[in-house]
Amino acid sequence: MDLSEQLKPGLSGTCEIVVGTRDTAPHVGSGKIGVLATPIMVNLMEAAALQAVEKFMPPGHQTVGTHLDVKHFAATPVGLRVRAHAELVSIQGRTLTFRIHAEDEREKIGEGVHERLIINVERFDQRMQGKLEKR
Repeated sequence: MDLSEQLKPGLSGTCEIVVGTRDTAPHVGSGKIGVLATPIMVNLMEAAALQAVEKFMPPGHQTVGTHLDVKHFAATPVGLRVRAHAELVSIQGRTLTFRIHAEDEREKIGEGVHERLIINVERFDQRMQGKLEKR
């Protein structure tokens, strides 16, 4: 696999939403209080990481999330905008490591580290079909 010369530490991506009721903990089943659910914040962080590197993937390759270490330390009510940021900090073989954080209109709400693995889509699909055939 020939990684693009442009795929290097320092690349960054963002993803944002305005928190709606569909993004709250009760709606996604992760709590009872009507604020931004942690799984939604994590999804935004992953989307920001994907946005940072997706355009640099060689043909037939994609990235998949493999590790998250995230803290969610401030609540965000419905109606506020949340933006997630990801910065590629290292490339080790096929493993991409990102520093990630999220903020609402008032403060930083979460941070952590995220890893994504570069995969060959055709081989990945074949492996998934093999799992289905073993049922």
